[in-house]
Amino acid sequence: MQQQDPTVLWSPTDAQRAGAAITDFAAVAGDRSGQDLSDYADLWRWSTEDLEGFWGTLAEYVDLIWHDRPTAVLPEAVMPGAHWFPGGTLNYAEHALRDTGPADTVVVIAVAEDGSEVTLTRSQLRARVGAAQAGLARLGVGAGDRVVALVPNSIEAVVGFLATAALGGVWSSCSPDFGAHAVLDRFTQIEPTVLLAVDGYRYGGREFAVDATVAALRERLPSLAGAVHIPTLGSDTPDGMVPWSELTAQAAEPTFTPVPFEAPLWVLYSSGTTGLPKPIVQSVGGILVEHYKSLRLQWDIGPGDRFLWFTTTGWMMWNFLVGGLLVGAGVVLYDGSPGHPDLMTLWRVVERHRVNVFGMSAAFVGACAKAGVTPGRDADLSSVRVLGSTGSPLDDNGFRWLADNLGPDVPIVSFSGGTDICTGIVGGAPTVPVWLGEISCRALGAKVEAFSPEGTPLIGEVGELVMTAPLPSMPVALWGDTDGSRLREAYYDDFPGVWRHGDWIRITGRGSCVIEGRSDATLNRGGVRMGTAEFYRVTEGVAEVRDSLVVDTSGPHGEGDLILFVVLDGAGDEEQVRQRLRAEIKRELSPRHVPGRIIPVPAIPRTLNGKKCEVPVKRILAGTPVESAISRDVLSDPEGFDAFLAAASSALNGS
Repeated sequence: MQQQDPTVLWSPTDAQRAGAAITDFAAVAGDRSGQDLSDYADLWRWSTEDLEGFWGTLAEYVDLIWHDRPTAVLPEAVMPGAHWFPGGTLNYAEHALRDTGPADTVVVIAVAEDGSEVTLTRSQLRARVGAAQAGLARLGVGAGDRVVALVPNSIEAVVGFLATAALGGVWSSCSPDFGAHAVLDRFTQIEPTVLLAVDGYRYGGREFAVDATVAALRERLPSLAGAVHIPTLGSDTPDGMVPWSELTAQAAEPTFTPVPFEAPLWVLYSSGTTGLPKPIVQSVGGILVEHYKSLRLQWDIGPGDRFLWFTTTGWMMWNFLVGGLLVGAGVVLYDGSPGHPDLMTLWRVVERHRVNVFGMSAAFVGACAKAGVTPGRDADLSSVRVLGSTGSPLDDNGFRWLADNLGPDVPIVSFSGGTDICTGIVGGAPTVPVWLGEISCRALGAKVEAFSPEGTPLIGEVGELVMTAPLPSMPVALWGDTDGSRLREAYYDDFPGVWRHGDWIRITGRGSCVIEGRSDATLNRGGVRMGTAEFYRVTEGVAEVRDSLVVDTSGPHGEGDLILFVVLDGAGDEEQVRQRLRAEIKRELSPRHVPGRIIPVPAIPRTLNGKKCEVPVKRILAGTPVESAISRDVLSDPEGFDAFLAAASSALNGS
């Protein structure tokens, strides 16, 4: 029996199609290629088969500023080792600061949790970047040098990054809520020249000092030529540090050091749940062309738009958000708790600043839905043109809640990619419908496929998410991996010459996608394999369940137990909730996936980026010592993790 297509939540009108930048681009690309590329499926196919044609056309379409023009686009499409735009030199900051409208246009709005705001016009941003660039140069930063930052989502973060990029330097940031060990595990790997650091941060109505973390960084980073103090909490500058005001005291017009297309722009980090985080190096040019493509074509963001994604500087979505400057948008930075004083906080920011594209995590959507907030009723959200969600798969309930609150005229873009490529490789487009519970399409230039274990492409079946053609924002290296062995092991060992992303994906015959969870957290029961995302769509659809985590304890020695941990709202009888969960799982998934144990816990462990800690919990249950299974410094709530372990241990040991 053929499966019925899901409900269409949104479909573009003829006027929306005609007015989208991607439609204009498709016409330009069609003229150049001699093909009709007006249909998204045809445009995607061309973009992944003619890599030189697509990326070369894109570079011209967005008017990349070349200092030295490249001799080619992609001489050889191999992975790893693809060399993009050889011979070309350019500068990221030059693109972010170029004139895309009047100099007095507001391009950065920084909103703090307490409601205070700072705004910068384009001319003011240029002036601040120029001054910071001069200050960093005085401290010895030049092309290739690393500037690391322990900063919140603030004006100083954006200015510091653009000043570093203007010099041809390499940026790397952590959110100040990271523990000292987590920050050291990241920054010590790249031997920075300068440290930018706040004295603390505010979250949930409280102040948290980080002076001990900063002191540890200064002591353990012998390569530092200077350290800069940003007095977020108003503290005095420690001895040996330069005040931010002094760093930026000398007025200067920004200048732009040209660097090769493949020169490093920044270092991002994997979550590091079980060891040192991977230091992922992405290139200046690779990020430029990828973010231009994604923001201008897939998201249809352009001059005059306001763009907000709720993120911290420790998540790749911060880097993606700053990319809004490339396409002339005003970026809205929010620093603080999205739930303080209540879950309407971000929606009120959207209302006040007339945000056009608003992005959030799927966990935030779920929290809003569970709490019963009604932003569509309680705020004026008429400015919102697109909603985005990422971090984990957005389930049907999340789609419905957003659609109910924003109405049928606002597309909901579920977006998936990751830190490794600093973009989404599946998401949406202004010319493609939105189906309930699905990601609308594969991104242009991203040759995403679902592979069977034998490497056969699948349609309509769950398979390993892979990319069978290179993408410019793929890592050019892992820092310090001189022979490339760690890079190959991380992404290319399973299917030689093919990028393995680490997720399960199902690609439909319509070209839409469903992410079914991490492939290293698969639930394999009696040969029936299932991703955890599909499981959570059922468990968290039960009204009394606020959050959940499932672990399959099976291993090399045979099938183990399936254990479901749940955070309950306390409204119903626990045993009745267990019975309802078992019945729902049996009916919606399979009898083989009914958990042997359902254990209430006070919290579900997550990383600082909001990822559920499925694999570390599985390792702990298999006997791995806690300290070897996960670093506490990567946890969003270490005390909640302790409470989880205590409840799990008590239930499993019968005490």
